[in-house]
Amino acid sequence: MTEKELTPAEEAAARAKEKAEQDALPYKWTQTIGDLDITFSVPGNLKGRDLVVDIKKDSISAGVKGQDPIIKGTLPHLIRPDDSTWTLSSAPGGTKLVEIHLDKVNKMEWWAHAVTSAPRIDVSKIVPDNSKLSELDGETRGMVEKMMYDQRQKEQGLPTSDEQKKADILKKFQEQHPEMDFSKAKIS
Repeated sequence: MTEKELTPAEEAAARAKEKAEQDALPYKWTQTIGDLDITFSVPGNLKGRDLVVDIKKDSISAGVKGQDPIIKGTLPHLIRPDDSTWTLSSAPGGTKLVEIHLDKVNKMEWWAHAVTSAPRIDVSKIVPDNSKLSELDGETRGMVEKMMYDQRQKEQGLPTSDEQKKADILKKFQEQHPEMDFSKAKIS
């Protein structure tokens, strides 16, 4: 069953509702495909020792000591706590800003919310920033370069890297077994 297309008015209403829900949160959050950043303001007289920030692989709790946490809950996906950080910095208006950086385990997935108890966003509407090949990790870069190569090959009517590999294996096998007749062989 497919979801029906929203009219422009329904789409605008959905966006407005989503924005209102996100604006009502006591924190702000942004993400890239590989990490998630959460920020919130605290009084300017606070120091790092006045805060409690607990970052675990599947949950987070952060706020001012002795008060209810500003953000607390289960993360929708796993993070790497050892590669995640938080900082406290001065902000305009005599306040300070708590910035929490979470390193996602799965760097190929957008999160619909920062914690599972928070309102969701429509991740299908996310338009990622263009990235340079040089910014990708080695494995991802190799995969993207292979996909680009295969796409160029297809456009030119040439074999993809996998098809070429199969053809090379078959050719080598034929050379090793000249007594066999491959004229009627169908290779797929």
